[in-house]
Amino acid sequence: MLTVEPARPADAEAIHDLVTYWADKGDMLHRPLSEVFDAIRDFKVARLDGQFIGCGSLHIMGADLAEVRSLAVRDNVQLRGVGASIVAACIEDARAYGIDRVFALTYRPGFFEKQGFRLANVMEFPQKVWNECVRCPLFANCKEVAVVRDLSESVDLTVPFAQSWPPG
Repeated sequence: MLTVEPARPADAEAIHDLVTYWADKGDMLHRPLSEVFDAIRDFKVARLDGQFIGCGSLHIMGADLAEVRSLAVRDNVQLRGVGASIVAACIEDARAYGIDRVFALTYRPGFFEKQGFRLANVMEFPQKVWNECVRCPLFANCKEVAVVRDLSESVDLTVPFAQSWPPG
């Protein structure tokens, strides 16, 4: 059974390892383990039958804006709704906090569009650009795409976990 729940400090190394795996492939940015620990309360983890299979975090940027960060799913469970379930949990948290908009910077904008996000100009999020992006070594050559979702819009995006588990 798939569950998505708040991360615990004991999950930090698994989160770091998964993010590093995808970052080493060039699919996301690296996050140091210390940063994962600093943000552990922002993270959600996906578990299948109790085993860690994915993560993502909701980082609050201001009273009306939050960012989905470090969304990663183990490659052996890709395309089964795990990432969508993590994003849905982040959106649920954002709604609970009264956040109006959630954005992400991603190499996979199509995935986020399926979750109700739209393409955006990164300059819609100056607090991200001038507080964080400017310190990134890839700032001058950034290939991430900005996407945003307005939470005042009602969208039904129910994506069940694929029932063909285990594969084969």
